[in-house]
Amino acid sequence: MADVPGKDGGRRRSSAAAAGKSSRVRMSAAQRREQLILIGRQLFAERGFDATSVEEVAARAKVSKPVVYEHFGGKEGLYAVVVDREVRALLDRVTTALTAGHPRELLEQAAMALLSYIEEETSGFRVLVRESPLMSATGNFSSVLNDVAHQVEHILGAEFKSRGYDPKLAELYAQALVGMVALTGRWWLEVRKPRKETVAAHLVNLAWNGLSHLESKPTLITSRGR
Repeated sequence: MADVPGKDGGRRRSSAAAAGKSSRVRMSAAQRREQLILIGRQLFAERGFDATSVEEVAARAKVSKPVVYEHFGGKEGLYAVVVDREVRALLDRVTTALTAGHPRELLEQAAMALLSYIEEETSGFRVLVRESPLMSATGNFSSVLNDVAHQVEHILGAEFKSRGYDPKLAELYAQALVGMVALTGRWWLEVRKPRKETVAAHLVNLAWNGLSHLESKPTLITSRGR
């Protein structure tokens, strides 16, 4: 039944509707920016860069398109912010995880850090591994892997030198190890089995023991005795 002008009930309903509308849009600039980043992150994860539009971002945020342009200058700007945030988040996870002194434990920690990120920040990982526009070539999953590989290279270089191997080959092995873990992570993103600890243990088994000396039932040494 429609509100009757002049009726107290009608005025109360109109006032409540106006208040509700006002409360939905009352955000600070920082809050609105964060909202748009989270919405963009989800859309880029679901659809990829090309299939996501400013119109859809604005519609999900219940704002007009100019609001998105005001904060990011367009879809490219929003995408760059989302990717940069995910790159830093993943790299921070991996670097923070590398606390052990033994190379095998470091490999375990790196593998677990990546798999935990995939498990807990699935949308963010999907954004990173999807096809990205050329403008973001230095801020994507490949750039994260290169950063991680450089850290692994330093670890391997010292280990190679102590064992009499050519330290110049550390870069090659670092790229191979990080690439193996990353590609397995992309596969595990979809299948989600076996559990991440088992996946990490088998990755380390292959990397550490090689095909000719695989353990039949590998476990993570960092989790033994717990």
